[in-house]
Amino acid sequence: MARLYRSLLFVPGNNPRFLEKAKTSQSDIVCFDLEDSVPDSEKKNARKLIRDALKSRDSYSSSIYVRTNSPISGKIPDDLSEIIQKGLDGIVIPKVNNAKELGKIIKLIQSLEKKRKLKPLFVIPSIESAEGVVNTYHIAKSSKRIPAVVFGVFDLLNDMGIEYTKQSEGAKYSRAKIPLDARAAGVLVIDAIWQDLKDLEGLKQDCIIGKNLGYSGKSIIHPDQIIICHELFAPNKSELEWARKVCSIYEESTKKGKGATVVDGKMIDEVHYKQAKALLDLEKK
Repeated sequence: MARLYRSLLFVPGNNPRFLEKAKTSQSDIVCFDLEDSVPDSEKKNARKLIRDALKSRDSYSSSIYVRTNSPISGKIPDDLSEIIQKGLDGIVIPKVNNAKELGKIIKLIQSLEKKRKLKPLFVIPSIESAEGVVNTYHIAKSSKRIPAVVFGVFDLLNDMGIEYTKQSEGAKYSRAKIPLDARAAGVLVIDAIWQDLKDLEGLKQDCIIGKNLGYSGKSIIHPDQIIICHELFAPNKSELEWARKVCSIYEESTKKGKGATVVDGKMIDEVHYKQAKALLDLEKK
């Protein structure tokens, strides 16, 4: 499975038709949602539908993640109990405020993995509060399971008491800080959604801004947004050079019987290698 993060498509977990359509999605990550797009009365049904969809994992070409409910909701234990199974690549945890909070959730995931004899899942924290923005570096650095973090602009603005506009003036500092912290922690970062489905030119300009801030991709809510995201978050020359260096050094390290190694002063393991290889594979297409 290619480890690219140009697009993360949210799919409502309570909609069987959308879950089925996601099988043909070209998004790098398809994220079945249990949170914002699913009303409380539909949570149990959504868990069941997602669990059933994962049984058809081979029919999906994208990486498959599930977004749980938020830590404060109290619903995460039930979410994880139902959806952690073979076929799942990772979990998106919304509204993460600090590393301690995330650590407790990861312990629940580890326990279920052990009981069900599953490989470790990736975990992508979503930063959606003032506290989360302040703690982004520590959150991103808190576990080797974390390949990326997500920026959630709407809940952040709500937390700050700021009204949303397309320019998101009130989120400019946070939008710039999150990728800085994430990259310093050695992980990638996925930008917030563009809400206006009809304004594709606006989406394009927003992707350009995000790319220039250091984001690797974008959260999206409709398949029509995929092509633009993939075009504008295509790897640049320096990223491809980094990928070639990582692949070369890591492959030499493994030939000598070693695992993790160091590239330009940073620790590189199998996750980084797979990310780099995915970028080079993309270049060949």
